[in-house]
Amino acid sequence: MTANATTRLLQHYVDNFRHLPWRSPPGAPPMDPYRVWLSEVMLQQTTVAAVTPRFERFVTKWPTVEALAAADDADVFAEWAGLGYYARARNLLACARKVAARGGFPASAADLRGLPGIGPYTASAIAAIAFGEAAPAIDTNIRRVIARLHALERPSDAEIEALLGNMIPAGRAGDFIQALMDLGATICRARAPRCDHCPLRTDCQAFATGQPEAFPAPKIKTVRPQRYGIAWWIERDGAVWLVRRPHKGLLGGMAALPSSDWGDSLAPDVNALSMVRHVFTHFALDLKIVRAGEPIGEGWWHPVDRLADAGLPTLFKRAAALAVAARRPCAAA
Repeated sequence: MTANATTRLLQHYVDNFRHLPWRSPPGAPPMDPYRVWLSEVMLQQTTVAAVTPRFERFVTKWPTVEALAAADDADVFAEWAGLGYYARARNLLACARKVAARGGFPASAADLRGLPGIGPYTASAIAAIAFGEAAPAIDTNIRRVIARLHALERPSDAEIEALLGNMIPAGRAGDFIQALMDLGATICRARAPRCDHCPLRTDCQAFATGQPEAFPAPKIKTVRPQRYGIAWWIERDGAVWLVRRPHKGLLGGMAALPSSDWGDSLAPDVNALSMVRHVFTHFALDLKIVRAGEPIGEGWWHPVDRLADAGLPTLFKRAAALAVAARRPCAAA
């Protein structure tokens, strides 16, 4: 990419950057590393539109990494509900406590990678945006932009990293990385790219082919395994029995309805109140919702009319809503 193209990209970012609560305006001093880190963790597999109000609520409750480090685990898990990938919430707390103990975030991508839950991309993004390091942060949008600039069908991670690393201008790493992120999100989209509005179209080899959407080639989709399970709805005097899932494993540490293991065999043919279908990253789940009379496992009674405050993850929030809609009056035990 030429120096002229870099200038055009940065000017486009100045003119069109997205105003987000975890960003500084172009050319301004970098944002607090805590906000950059928190946003990057929240944005993993979650949209900007969904994250923005949750981020603002989160930093209102815990405005600094020290405040988050001192937070109660259950409070953080409840606030995280609905953002998915709940191992991230556990790593979030572990990372906050380690950062608070050491007195702040390290400034280099290499050192950031030593913190819980921070992989190569997140480390590079924090280092570039919060500390100005010329670190090649490669998210899905940036990968697509680089692949199209060079008309690469199936580029390797190393190839994209090398190309991006050579493009980052001295002293503008944060703005440049965020400019590429915005370009991929708003113009160089996976489908129907808006090439006529792109400041890099004259440098783009994919645009020159007349088929920019062909780059990079789409990934081959794999079929998700199907799993089955049961969740029990146990109601008494207007309250439902909730448990906390084991800290290790899927949805670890989250509030939930008691449930069976999720296996490959069909759940027993029982009289279910309803069934919820949910797709995780690596498998799909059919979860039958079945009434039970007595508490199962260690847990607590939570008012049914306050289930919105229970911090249930999406799967169990949907299951509870279906159970409430289908339930009949329960006799007190």
